[in-house]
Amino acid sequence: MTLLTPQVHLPPSPEAEDHGELTRLLFDGDDRERVHGMWRDLIAKDTFRHRPGLGAAERAALAYEWLRLVNDTAGEAERLADDPRLLAALHEWAAIVDGGGGLCTVASIHYNLFLGSLLDHGGAGHRDLSDFTALRRTGTFLCTELDHGNDASALETTAELDPETGGFVLDTPHAGAQKFMPNTSMTGGPKSAVVAARLLVGGRDEGVFLFLTPLSDERGLLPGVRVRRLPLRTGAPVDHCLTAFDRVALPREALLESEHGRLDAEGRLRSRLGNRRKRFLHSIGRVTTGKLCMSGAAVGATRAALAIAVRHGEHRLVSGPRAGERIPVNAHRSHHGRLLRGVATAYAMTFLHRAVLARWAFGRTSADAGERADAERLVAVAKSWITWQARDITVECRERCGAQGLFAANGLSEFPQYIEGTITAEGDNLVIWVKAAAEMLFEHQPPRQDPEPPGGVERLADVRHLRGLLARAEAVWQDRARAALRRGPSGDPVERWNGASSAALEMVSVHARLQAADAFLTAVGRARSPEAGELLERLCRLFLLQQLGEFTGDLLADGHLSADQVRALPRLLDDVLRDLAPHTTELVEAFDLPREYLDGIPMAGPGPVALAGHCTDHAADGVED
Repeated sequence: MTLLTPQVHLPPSPEAEDHGELTRLLFDGDDRERVHGMWRDLIAKDTFRHRPGLGAAERAALAYEWLRLVNDTAGEAERLADDPRLLAALHEWAAIVDGGGGLCTVASIHYNLFLGSLLDHGGAGHRDLSDFTALRRTGTFLCTELDHGNDASALETTAELDPETGGFVLDTPHAGAQKFMPNTSMTGGPKSAVVAARLLVGGRDEGVFLFLTPLSDERGLLPGVRVRRLPLRTGAPVDHCLTAFDRVALPREALLESEHGRLDAEGRLRSRLGNRRKRFLHSIGRVTTGKLCMSGAAVGATRAALAIAVRHGEHRLVSGPRAGERIPVNAHRSHHGRLLRGVATAYAMTFLHRAVLARWAFGRTSADAGERADAERLVAVAKSWITWQARDITVECRERCGAQGLFAANGLSEFPQYIEGTITAEGDNLVIWVKAAAEMLFEHQPPRQDPEPPGGVERLADVRHLRGLLARAEAVWQDRARAALRRGPSGDPVERWNGASSAALEMVSVHARLQAADAFLTAVGRARSPEAGELLERLCRLFLLQQLGEFTGDLLADGHLSADQVRALPRLLDDVLRDLAPHTTELVEAFDLPREYLDGIPMAGPGPVALAGHCTDHAADGVED
């Protein structure tokens, strides 16, 4: 069904029967089947449908059952852990299962943080990984402590070299050094962990390294391992715990070594990196891939939420303008306009995610340290922007579905809660943006152009011109941040940064949106059909017009916009919403969600049934079945 205006039935768009080109552009082009195919097919299976009535403990256990299905599907666990695109794609599709559920969380920890860390520190060439690749043992990752979250480099868990055995003694010196919230309980079977601990050699602190540590076997926790289950948190139902170690003996090979640090036969540390902080960052390098995974999960959840909300809006009938007439709620601009704005942003999020993945795949193997640093910063900037947008859009989708969106069976209510976890996971969003802002103030130069006359209102139909205006907004905020930093007191670095931080963070925000716009425009240029390219360009125009709204004052003051252009922006935004409205269904169909998944969501299907077997929707009259 195509969308309606309140007065007129709009004809189907000419390309509405074929959204394949949009799907191709969204899902890695000709590589779509290799990267996404098996995960899409997997979550189409009945076992991944919503199961009503399960308690938190049962849902946590179910996540590990699903993890084994993922492992069977992947075939080669090492290949999955070592391929950022394949791993991020798993998160895109797993995130839509059971409202985000626990599958994404346990898969991310096992494949990326645990197995990935082992592969990055010598891999299968130095140790037998078969228990982990066959999931006879599930892996987890212990870094954050109660007293040390975003300052994890200051963590206090210790691993002291034992000169008599050549091994290590792993210890938690006080309650604040307990590892905070990893999935270390017996749920899911025996587990091992990669534990971040401070290496002590002869009383000398050599910095934080990773240690492979068995936690449990078939009979329970191993001696010296202390695990306490944490209360249920909102979002993914996972067996989060506090974990401590009471002088646990580890063998020599427990230390994960690479060029960042090796112990020689005499117990001396040999490292190519000059300080402990660099060695720590190298040890936890998998956190960057984890940011890509969190971005992928947020993108997948956002697309699913929009598809459900748009489908519901097609079937949900409300009173029309004439007596006795019933029209879809999607016919109203107040309803479909909000969803269309979300669709435009979701396309931008997806294209940005693809671009950042490609940049990281190249940057992580580059011999150029600057290129690697730039790629890592872009991953962090994109993760924060994508997950924040995901939260806003999934909340909007839930609201547009009214009370029915609150029922777990309808697939929407848990998305915002799950995304809250992605905002904090692998680095709290605000903190990683603060780091990026400090670096970008002097290491990044936004594109600048000589001032030119703003022209007429018609120029605002040109997406590349709109992109240029957004770039000018980034330069404005960088200039403000630099000026504020210069004005700050030289003897008080905290206060000096405080004075510049607000403008610097706004600079990062505009930079993220500009990167998304560039990725969007690249996708427009790759369209193989004129119809798909034109539709994408209109959607990109909607995205850019939304982004520019808050910067019109600066752009007007600097002569980049005219007063007439500023006055025309609301009308232009409404015009593009009107033009895109008939294509809303087509745009979300391109998200390629499995039919089995959508059919399992009561309010996403046709007909009046809201919750199968429970109630019937009689629009606004409140009559119960």
